[in-house]
Amino acid sequence: MKKSVFKILNLVAFSIVTLALTNCGSDEPDIIISQPTSPVIENLQSGIMNGNLEESFTLNSNTIYNLNASFIVESGATLTIPAGTRIQAANGGTSVYIAILKGGKIDVQGTSSNPVFMTSASGNPGDWGGLTICGDATTTAGSNAEAEVGGFVYGGSNDEDNSGAINYLIIKGTGAQINADSQYNGVSLYAVGSGTTISNVAVVKRFR
Repeated sequence: MKKSVFKILNLVAFSIVTLALTNCGSDEPDIIISQPTSPVIENLQSGIMNGNLEESFTLNSNTIYNLNASFIVESGATLTIPAGTRIQAANGGTSVYIAILKGGKIDVQGTSSNPVFMTSASGNPGDWGGLTICGDATTTAGSNAEAEVGGFVYGGSNDEDNSGAINYLIIKGTGAQINADSQYNGVSLYAVGSGTTISNVAVVKRFR
């Protein structure tokens, strides 16, 4: 009888130890492996704009973004710019600009009391290249034509193409000279479709 009781006690003790070990394992936090971030996103998080954006991203209106080279939004990506955001371009002429490629989108969410600013450091004409948007609508240049700005491809057969929305945007310091016969505009539109909405855009030399 004593031997049987001893065996039962040993079995109970073993079960308790096993249960304790199992519970300790379940209390440990899960190991989370963070996904890698592209260098372009890392730069944006630091307030620097350059390179090719291949995934959608929303800027922070409390950050002044320094545009120091070309910034290109690739097809499938959307650049969202909240009201009050300020983008300051380096005085880099034709090498500094923002371009939305065919299939990409821009969403400028400015308001009448809190517009979005895109400007250069000095605000003088020709400091930088401005904003270029390429769409997929029909054009006299045909499908997949090449823009004089950056050689970007534009044009197709979708007249309702949507390249995004722009509301209350102020741009200054643009107009860099491309060659002897042409220069950047503040906003250059290539085959942009009717699905795109643009309202209240001012291209000025200076704004204070």
